[in-house]
Amino acid sequence: MAASLKMLGTSALRHCVRSFTSTHVTCAGKKWRLENGLPWTGSEYGPMTDLPDWSYADGRPAPLLKGQVRRRKQREVFARRALYLNAEVDQGIDTWMMKKKVKERAKEQLKSSMLKPKGNLLIQKKE
Repeated sequence: MAASLKMLGTSALRHCVRSFTSTHVTCAGKKWRLENGLPWTGSEYGPMTDLPDWSYADGRPAPLLKGQVRRRKQREVFARRALYLNAEVDQGIDTWMMKKKVKERAKEQLKSSMLKPKGNLLIQKKE
């Protein structure tokens, strides 16, 4: 009977205990890291994630870990994408400038091909 009461008490405790909070979960030190120009989590980039954990006694670097290789590949893909988009924007600006110049030339050609004043009107403009 004592054992059944003990079991009843522990199961009742498990069901009654709830954690209730009115604040949101924040990462410890997030505000300080952001104020000091660091990533908002400690595992995004930096010496703790980018540098090897160990090296050989003769000074050779350790082989890269899977996470380091993955992060390096992600950064390379991001850099390639940034360069591609930058080149695309430059090409768009060049195309826009060329179209603008063509429109200006067409406008100038239209002005030059318009009828010119003759006779008394031409003489009056020159004076």
